[in-house]
Amino acid sequence: MARRAGVLTLLTGLGLLIGAGAASAHVTVNPGTATAGSYSKLTFRVPNESATASTVQVTVDFPTDHPFASVSVKKEPGWTATVTRSTLDTPVTQGNTTITEAVTSITWKADADGQISLGEFAEFDVSVGPVPDVESISFPAAQTYSDGTVVDWDEPTPASGEEPEHPAPTLTVVQADGDGDAGHSHGADTSTAPATDSTATVSAAAEHGDTDSAARVLAVIGIVVGAGGLLVGAIGIRRGRSAR
Repeated sequence: MARRAGVLTLLTGLGLLIGAGAASAHVTVNPGTATAGSYSKLTFRVPNESATASTVQVTVDFPTDHPFASVSVKKEPGWTATVTRSTLDTPVTQGNTTITEAVTSITWKADADGQISLGEFAEFDVSVGPVPDVESISFPAAQTYSDGTVVDWDEPTPASGEEPEHPAPTLTVVQADGDGDAGHSHGADTSTAPATDSTATVSAAAEHGDTDSAARVLAVIGIVVGAGGLLVGAIGIRRGRSAR
């Protein structure tokens, strides 16, 4: 009886672990960050969470308030991608470009070989740019299963940081290198002053090193010359004694 109870406890624990793993398998965008103004490849990773059905369709919505001027889709074997472009209600200006029409959604539909089964995931690559200069970009997604079930991944993460049940794939936008200290008036001074001091120190050290090296070379030459003189003197003395 004790052995059976132990087995049942183990199976129950494994079931809870498997359930927790399935619950945490969300549709995500990778990498989770991109640089403002850059052209980036975004990968939407879609795991299957159903034990009885396969994922047959995935739709990802793109922002219209901060649209991408350029969007291209990588061809995925076993899937057909349909790109929806729409005229924006209000044109958006980014830099020198005014966007009046943009990609608003992409739908990937699987054929018989492309369906995602339990324990599997698929990845869908999209090239976008320039990345809008905003804090973050949300990509609400809809995952359709072969039994007709649709799971919407569209819930924003609250300010508390607690993840909702169906979070929307979210891209965090970062500034280009060097822009992070732009708000500090002393940033440029503090970044260049140490470099100048370091350069001066390195130069002085190099000059000192050269002086030491030259002194060592001269010392070695003096030793060699001195040894040569002693050798010549010794030979002369020996010859003098032989002549006697």
